[in-house]
Amino acid sequence: MEPAGIPEPLVRVVGLTMAFGGELVQRDLDFEIRRDEVFAIVGASGCGKSTLLRHLIGLQEPAAGRVLYGEHDLHRADEETLASLRRRFGVMFQAGALWSSMTVGENIMLPLRLFTAQPLALRERLARWKLALVGLEGAFDLEPAELSGGMRKRAAIARALALDPELLYLDEPSSGLDPFSAARLDGLILNLRRNLGTTVVMVSHSMDSVFAVADRVLYLDHVEKTMTALGAPRVLAETGPERVRAFLHRRSQP
Repeated sequence: MEPAGIPEPLVRVVGLTMAFGGELVQRDLDFEIRRDEVFAIVGASGCGKSTLLRHLIGLQEPAAGRVLYGEHDLHRADEETLASLRRRFGVMFQAGALWSSMTVGENIMLPLRLFTAQPLALRERLARWKLALVGLEGAFDLEPAELSGGMRKRAAIARALALDPELLYLDEPSSGLDPFSAARLDGLILNLRRNLGTTVVMVSHSMDSVFAVADRVLYLDHVEKTMTALGAPRVLAETGPERVRAFLHRRSQP
């Protein structure tokens, strides 16, 4: 049982080791993702941040260890259970990955069309609502190519929210954005947590965004090839291991 005051975990990672062929990426990862938190995964380029995200959503098999949603191991579940588990989370990939052959509205409605029996009118109404949540009220009939980089990121988040997931995974949400757009996206992340109760897991290289939104930070050490810190960003910046302190004291350049 969780101690009083600590939210229950949505995801537990137990003894996770990640590798490509015979090359070790990260080893012995043990951590929990708690309900209603913003959880950031950070570390130097090439340390395995996006690789860890792929393990968390079931796109890559662990070399060892488990990724648990409740009592279900994401990588050992049968197809029916796996489909149910995947309905619990949404994913925004780094490039946004909107289908260029569809309008923005059609992109948002796609998960509803594939995974629900809702009629078209209801799918459209829900898609327009999700776009409004991310500040894109007038974008339903636009083509993805007509959107700015920040707008594409927000549209991708709207699509990830289409099925009302309790958990949202974001891969480098601030990548390629100007400071104003990045700050606006930070505000959106906080609003999703506050207004919808969405738990957010974000891979990020932007320390400005991490300090603005993250409740806890997981640091993946590229030298030790394991996690060497987990905690509130400001606490780790002051009392964490030396390499972690140096990393967290970086700030994005204008």
